[in-house]
Order: sequence, then C-alpha cells, then structure tokens
Amino acid sequence: MAQLLQDQTLKEDLWYRELPHGLKAYVLKKPGFSKTFATFSTNYGSIDNHFVVPNTSEELRVPDGIAHFLEHQMFAMEYGDAFERFSALGAQANAYTNYNGTTYLFSATDAIEEALELLLDYVQHPYFTEEGVNKEKGIIEQEVRMYRDAPNWRVLSNLLEAMYFEHPVRIDIGGTVESVRQIDRDLLYKCYYTFYHPSNMVVFVVGDVEPEAIFNQMESNLLKREHPAQGEIRRIFPAEPEGVREKLVVEQMVVSEPLFRMGFKDVDVDLEPRDHLKKIVLTEIMLESILGQSSGLYEELYEQGLIDDSFSSHYMVNINYGISIMGGNTQKPEELANALLKGIERLRNEGITEEDFLRVRNRSIGEYISAFDSVESIAYIFNTLYFQNISLFDYLEVLSEVTLEDVNRRLRDHLVSERHVVSIIKPKD
Repeated sequence: MAQLLQDQTLKEDLWYRELPHGLKAYVLKKPGFSKTFATFSTNYGSIDNHFVVPNTSEELRVPDGIAHFLEHQMFAMEYGDAFERFSALGAQANAYTNYNGTTYLFSATDAIEEALELLLDYVQHPYFTEEGVNKEKGIIEQEVRMYRDAPNWRVLSNLLEAMYFEHPVRIDIGGTVESVRQIDRDLLYKCYYTFYHPSNMVVFVVGDVEPEAIFNQMESNLLKREHPAQGEIRRIFPAEPEGVREKLVVEQMVVSEPLFRMGFKDVDVDLEPRDHLKKIVLTEIMLESILGQSSGLYEELYEQGLIDDSFSSHYMVNINYGISIMGGNTQKPEELANALLKGIERLRNEGITEEDFLRVRNRSIGEYISAFDSVESIAYIFNTLYFQNISLFDYLEVLSEVTLEDVNRRLRDHLVSERHVVSIIKPKD
C-alpha cells in the first residue's frame, strides 16, 4: 500500500510506494492541473567515474563524460527513437545529466498512461550498438567542443578546475574529446547495469492523476522485467584538501566584455541529511542577504560601476562538495574581485542585520510555496533534493526554523578569503 506524506503549510499530499526491485516511486496529485510531468531519475552523475562494480570486487575507473554519453544513448530503441514515439503521443520528452544524477522526463496533457509506459520501457531497456555508439561519439565530440567555446561555460569550468585538486566535480560533465573517444559499447553496458538498477532510481509524477493507478501501472511494468538483486554501489572519491589549487585563472576568448566568477570552497561536507539541508538553507539565505539586488553590498558595487544586472550568486552543492559562486559581466574584473573580498570581510565582521535576514527568509518561504504552482518546478525541486536524502517537505520546515545567528555563523565559517578562487574571461587582444 502507498504511504501518504502531507504538508499542512503547502497543503500538498505526496504519495509514496516502494515498487518491485527496490524502485522508489512518488506521486504528487495536483487537482485541476492540465499538465502532467514525470521524471525517471538515477543516482548517477558525472562525478561517479570511479566505483566498485556491485556484487564483484572489480574496481573500475571509467572515461570522463560517460554518464552524459549514456544518457544520449538511452533514447535509441530497437523499434526507433524514443523522442519520436513521445512526439507521436503528443508528449514532450527530454533528459539531462548533471554532476550528481541523470533524469529522463516527459510532460503531457493527454495519453499519460501511454507516455509513462514508454518512459518506463526505454529507460529500463538499453539498446547499444557499435554503429550507434560510434555515431554518438561524433555528436558528443561536437557538443564538447561547442561548450569549450562558450564563454559562460568556460568561466565556470575554469573556476572549478582551479578550486579542486582531486574531486571529480572539477571535470566537465561531457568529458573531453579524448575521453569520449575511449567510450565503447561494453563500458556503457557496465555503467548501465551498475547505476540503472531500480534500487538506485526514483520515479516522480506530478499532475491531476490518481496515485494508486500510477503505482499499479509501474508495478505491472516492473514485474515483467528481470532485475537481479544488487548490492550497494561503492563510489570511490579521492581525498580533497581544504585549500584551493589556484587563486586566479584568466583566459582570453571572443567576448565583448570580461566575464567574472568568484567562488568559495565549502569544507563542511559529508553531513547527516538534516544538517546538510540546514547548511543549504543557511547558505542560500546568506548569499541573498549579502549579494541579492536589495543588499547594501550589491548597491555599492552597482553604483561604482563594477557590476550590472547580470550579477548574481548561487550555491552549487551536493553531499560531498559545495561552492558558493558569484559574478557576472564587468568592465573591471580585478577591481570587482578586490571590492567583493573587502565587502564580504566587512560583513563577516559586522554581521547580517535582522531586518535583512527576515526579509530574505520570508521571501524565500513565499517563493518556495509559489513554486508548487508549476509541475516543472515541483519536479525539479524534488529531484534536486531527493538524491541528497532530503524530503520535498523538509525544506520549508528547516527554512522556517533557521535563525539570524545561524546565518551569520555560516557567513563567518564559509566565505573565508583563503578558500576563494577568481575566474575571468577577457576579450582577446
């Protein structure tokens, strides 16, 4: 039987059932919504490049970019392309790979049962051929080169490479042209059967649907498949020093004005789920309080002509890494770096005011509640939190509990000058 999880503030009901072979399934019913959004996700991202194959003692280090390559290959089916079949149903399909996971999705207003069946079918049925793999290599090599020529991507990639000595988050999600060429059919199958086991995956459906009907359909689909029992996936991550590899990295590209990013490395990692969630909430409130468009430091930098409306900040995080990133376009990147460091150090000493803290926290609560008016937003939030062992409903609870003292402590502990890196893309001479 399905379990019901409720949130009185959001007034939302989330249904959960563990299905055959260990697949976790969640349904959020949204009465009156015309669109249904479904995701099928695996806890397998670009950083999972070193692991022990389950039920064996084989330690495997795979080429960079293979998780992304595998995502591309999954749409190939014996009887045609999955995208085309979704289109014939009137559904829109997509997929994405990030550092931490891979997600396959569709949205539709009709033929929900048929679209869900197709999603379950093609993700659970890999079909890799030598011809298909070789063809995909050319496509992905082009994509890798395109990203290397994209200034906004390069400024972030350079930042991560400079920040981390060993952690694979420093490696581009798509890998390199050289690593892509090392991928073959056998490696793809080995990664698939390691990470695409139902026990390492989750399905999330949101829309005006009947939870029991969705669960029953998924159960029937799974029961007709053989998924041998699988032990724990042992991921291997290298030891990462607390410091940063380089303080400054500058690259010249074809841009009209310089691009600037500053990042602060988080050393407060591998926490228990509740503490990890609290850290995320505190960091997001802290960044918005000191660098949001209503903050004093933002106004100072803007009035000095060091930033424009492109300037923003965000926290890039998972269980074993975290980076606070800030930046945008600027004509004076070196001056901006100095002004930012001075402004942040001043705020570390003075502290965020209670007025600013309450304003940001209350607005964050409102924005989180408003996100539940969009099926896409709900699904994105669910998948972002799920593989960090965070419940969809816990976020709002922790957001309501944090204090000004907590946020100022996080500011002092995290935004430490010794752990900052600056990445700049300058126009070519």
